[in-house]
Amino acid sequence: MPLSSAFVGASTDPVGHEVDARWLMAYAAGLGDTAPCYLDSTRPIAMHPVFPVCLEWDSILALRFGPFAAGMSAAEQARAVHADHDIHLLAPVIPGTRLSTTATAIAVEQRKPGAYLLKRIDTLDERGRICCRTYQGTLYRGVTVDGPDRAIEAAPAWLAAADGTAISSEFAVPSNAAHVYTECARIWNPIHTDRAHALAAGLPGIILHGTATLALAASRLIDGHADGDPRRVRRLGGRFSGMVTMPRMLSLDTKVAAPGALGFRVVGPDARDVISRGFLEYTP
Repeated sequence: MPLSSAFVGASTDPVGHEVDARWLMAYAAGLGDTAPCYLDSTRPIAMHPVFPVCLEWDSILALRFGPFAAGMSAAEQARAVHADHDIHLLAPVIPGTRLSTTATAIAVEQRKPGAYLLKRIDTLDERGRICCRTYQGTLYRGVTVDGPDRAIEAAPAWLAAADGTAISSEFAVPSNAAHVYTECARIWNPIHTDRAHALAAGLPGIILHGTATLALAASRLIDGHADGDPRRVRRLGGRFSGMVTMPRMLSLDTKVAAPGALGFRVVGPDARDVISRGFLEYTP
């Protein structure tokens, strides 16, 4: 069955969270990032810039399997892939603060590979201030759109591609990376930990979360360009262009686009992009 564009504008009910230092520390530890700002409890614990995905997961599921699941078969729902991600960090997330997350479908369009759903996900603090806003795209491979393409909001433009020579480095993704990330992030999707389920979904085996790959790249970009301070990051994201099976060696190619702005891509051993059009903006 097609994905109906009539549901554009639908929002989830708010999902409440209480972020404590333990969760923030676990997320960084799950990435193997041992910077003291994430793990030293004698000082305020910093939030990794990709941590908002932990807060957003339940709202993403509520939207994907709520109104947009109407009329779609389980097989069609299983064809959903995380296509792109754009995180805006607008205010600090302080341990102990009560937060609330809501997801809204802002666009549906027909693309050649399938039906594309764009969501805006907002996380607010107790005062109603937006701490994090994410634009996340999901592609339903081989699924058509019922109705005309529809949008109630345009996603912000991405950072333009940078010129010049890339700085390249490599990093390893161990065999247990997806299992560790799942538990530390509290994001459960069986294609990342259950080989039988992944094979049934047509995958070559369990694959690493796209957000885990993004977070691994972000940790290295912060260390190399922001003096190891994640609090300086204002925005990051990219397009998830390929799958990461494990174990795997990945390459990070980085270009400086402007003061406080980086372009990057993550490349697999087959020379194909895993993340393309990556960007990170930070306070210089």
